[in-house]
Amino acid sequence: MLTLRQLFLANNAQTTNFPLLLEFERAEGVYLYDKDNKPYIDLIAGIGVSNTGHGHPYVIEAIKTQLDKYLHLMVYGEYVQSPQVKLAEKLVSLLPDTLQSIYFVNSGAEAVEGAMKLAKRYTDRREVLACYDSYHGSTQGALSIMGNEEYKQAYRPLLPGTGFIRFNNVDDLKLITTQTACVVIETVQGEAGIRVPDITYMQALNARCQQTGTLLVLDEIQAAMGRTGKLFAFEHYGIVPDILVLAKALGGGMPLGAFIASNQIMDALKENPMLGHITTFGGHPVCCAAGLAALEVILNEQLIATVGEKEALFRELLIHPAIKQVRGKGLMLAAEFESFDLNKKIIDRCISNGVITDWFLHCSNSMRIAPPLVITAEQIEQACSVIIEAVEYFA
Repeated sequence: MLTLRQLFLANNAQTTNFPLLLEFERAEGVYLYDKDNKPYIDLIAGIGVSNTGHGHPYVIEAIKTQLDKYLHLMVYGEYVQSPQVKLAEKLVSLLPDTLQSIYFVNSGAEAVEGAMKLAKRYTDRREVLACYDSYHGSTQGALSIMGNEEYKQAYRPLLPGTGFIRFNNVDDLKLITTQTACVVIETVQGEAGIRVPDITYMQALNARCQQTGTLLVLDEIQAAMGRTGKLFAFEHYGIVPDILVLAKALGGGMPLGAFIASNQIMDALKENPMLGHITTFGGHPVCCAAGLAALEVILNEQLIATVGEKEALFRELLIHPAIKQVRGKGLMLAAEFESFDLNKKIIDRCISNGVITDWFLHCSNSMRIAPPLVITAEQIEQACSVIIEAVEYFA
C-alpha cells in the first residue's frame, strides 16, 4: 500500500521537483503538528493567511454555524446572502468613505484580475502599469503584471498594454500618463523580499495618478488585516486607493478575496456589457462567515496593537554578522543573507528543528518572517533562538 506521501507525489499536481513534503495532522495557534505530534512554530502563516492563528475557536464556530444554514446557493451577485452582506458592511465601516463597494471573489489573483478589468472599463483606457519585482498572482492577467521575466517568459504572449516602473522611484512616475488606466502596486512589496516604500513616494504616486486620471490600485493581499501594524497598510501613507485588493488573511483561513472601490467606479461592471465580471463561488457564504469572524478577532482581541512591539522583538533578537539586514513593517519581515545557498541551508535546519520559514520568489537570499499575529513574546524568543542556532551552524 502506498503511503500518503507517495500518493501525494503520484496523484497531486506538483509545483516543483522538490516539495517540502511536510505532513501535518493538525494546527493550533502558531503551531503545526506532524503525524508524530512534533510541534512546529509557523513563521509564515500559510504565506500571510493565518493572521488570527490556526483554528481560532471563534472562527471555527462561525464556520460551523454557517455550515448548518447553507453552502453555495447561486453565482455571486444575485441572491442576498447574509454572510456576504455582514462582512461587506463591517469592512466598509472600517474603510474610507470612497471605498464603499466590495466585490468578493475566491483569491488574490482573481481579485487582481477583477481590479484590472474594472480599471480598464471605468477609464476606457488600456495601459496597465505595475512595478519591477512585483507579484500579483499567477493567472494570465496577473502574470502579465508580474515584474520578473523569469517566471513569465514561458507563458507569452500575455496581455498587451502592460508596462513597469521602479518601486519607490519617483523619477519613473512620469511614465504614468493620460493613457494609463491604472497603476497596480503592492503597498508593501512581498515577493521582492519585503520592500517598504517611502511616504513621499506613495504620496507622489497618488498625486500623479490623480493628475493623469489614472486609477491607483493597491494590492494588499499580503499586507492587510493588521500585518503591518495597521488594519490596511495604506493607512501608513496618508493616501486612499481608487481600488483596494484584499485576499489571504481576509478569509480567516478560508479562500476569499475582494476588490473594493467606490460605487461610481464599481458600477461600471453593471452594463455595456452587463455582468462585466462573474464568479460562481466568489463570496462563498462559509468563507465570508469565517472572514467576518477573523476580522472581529483582530479587532476585539486588539491584535494590531501588539504588532509593533513584536516586530521590535524580532529585530532585537535577529542580530548576527551573517544577517545583513532585517527589512519590513510590522510582522511582514525579511532577514537577508549573503546567498540563496546559505539561506536555504538555514531554512532547512530551522524546519528540522521545529520552526517553519521560507524564502521569497524574487528575493531568494532572504528569509520570510510573517507569523500569525497571535504569536507571543515567548514564542518569538523560541523561534529566533532556533534561527540564530541555524545561522551559527552554517555561517
